[in-house]
Amino acid sequence: MRIFLRAKIHKAIVTEADVGYIGSITIDEDLMEKANISEGEKVLVANNTSGNRLETYVIPGERGSGKICMNGAAAHLIKVGDEIVIMAFEISDIQVKPKNILVNKENKFIKYL
Repeated sequence: MRIFLRAKIHKAIVTEADVGYIGSITIDEDLMEKANISEGEKVLVANNTSGNRLETYVIPGERGSGKICMNGAAAHLIKVGDEIVIMAFEISDIQVKPKNILVNKENKFIKYL
């Protein structure tokens, strides 16, 4: 068994940070769908701005909103305006073809990578 990248949202911009929320990352449901990331799924978030990385789980945000919100403790490491990469992985015996998407500064889908 190996762990393969299965999905990635590349160059997303954090629109909100809520330290008072009980953990997770909120992602626009349109982006979740495009990248094939599910509610409750574990993701790795890499911060291109600061270099911080963390793992959390996904909750859906309002469809079409462009919302990317770091919640709970994650909001201490990743701030509003930071550029991030959100990655999901899969354990498999065979290589997985990832579904990677690129978004613009408003977190709108541009293209598949």
